[in-house]
Amino acid sequence: MPNIRPIKRRDLIRFLKKLGFEGPLTGGKHQFMLKGEIKLRIPNPHAQDISIDLLIRILRQGGVSKEDWEKV
Repeated sequence: MPNIRPIKRRDLIRFLKKLGFEGPLTGGKHQFMLKGEIKLRIPNPHAQDISIDLLIRILRQGGVSKEDWEKV
């Protein structure tokens, strides 16, 4: 993934798995992925791509740096 840009939900899940997250698991209103003690909520599937702003919030919440994301 060369840059942070809008992304499809299934691609987000695939890249997070490459970064060591497990899931997605079901719980509550949203599915989530786990990596150690980090529980990362994944947006519900919808027709649109995940926006850059939401992607940045998800990565920040998961402790994923921009450099790590670009290496995937």
